[in-house]
Amino acid sequence: MAMKTLRATGHMGAGMTIEIMCGEHKVYMDQPKNAGGADLGPAPPELILAAYAGCVGSIGRIIAFQEKITLRGMTFVVEADYDPDRLLGRKTEARPGFQEMRLKVNIDADLDDEAKQAFLDKIEQRCPVGDNLINSTKLITLLDK
Repeated sequence: MAMKTLRATGHMGAGMTIEIMCGEHKVYMDQPKNAGGADLGPAPPELILAAYAGCVGSIGRIIAFQEKITLRGMTFVVEADYDPDRLLGRKTEARPGFQEMRLKVNIDADLDDEAKQAFLDKIEQRCPVGDNLINSTKLITLLDK
């Protein structure tokens, strides 16, 4: 299959708000009120957590369909730790990204724990968001003139 390109476009909105178009969907990102925002949407790092949970759920549905597993539902808790000092310009040696991310998944299906873990392992192997978090992706940043 040929490569597919996804695209998001965006601009700064009022205050700390960022408006992004993903296909036909508008996504608002903001900062909490205690950080100068209006709290009109999640902060960008929170959307990474949401994207990972959403990808795990979506891939889970695909695999369940393909393997004829009756998947009644899945719930997710994603947590990540980061040091905000680098993004705030207080430190230069700290990494601004997540130091660790943890995903807890509850799977509602007629599978024993071993089969649920195998199902979750298959999801992890096929989740593009998880792959981008685990592996280095070439990032090219250009000034648009």
